Amino acid sequence: MADDHPGVGPAEQAASMMMAAGMARMPARVMMALVGSPDDGYTASELAERLGVSAAAVSGAVRYLQTMHIVQRLSRPGDRRDRYDLADDAFAGVATGKAPLYGRLAELMDRIADENADAPISVARARETADFLRFLTERMPRLVDEWRTSRGT
Repeated sequence: MADDHPGVGPAEQAASMMMAAGMARMPARVMMALVGSPDDGYTASELAERLGVSAAAVSGAVRYLQTMHIVQRLSRPGDRRDRYDLADDAFAGVATGKAPLYGRLAELMDRIADENADAPISVARARETADFLRFLTERMPRLVDEWRTSRGT
């Protein structure tokens, strides 16, 4: 397949895709840099150097990605610097971790529909959204389980 953006590496291209999907720029860049990290991960200063940004920018992105359970801190005996890498099964974990959120959003969409009974188009849109969110709530964990089973994990 031809390179979509000559001179721009695949990690930066992937980060651009993540940003187009709604992720903030620096977390997207850090996450994609970690996809191709050495086996012992990167320190914050190594990430900053690789990305050509400040250590503070990397620190904020790492904290954000840790709250999403995408990045994990690694420790190496004798090394006082924190190292970071993608969490095991990071993408599957994000997909299944959102299921409770989707369920709660579905409940709220139903309440919105209930409060707008005099606007049938709005009610239909809210109910359809709620149904879709319930579908995701049910299916996302099952899809991840199917994926893990297919990989023997």
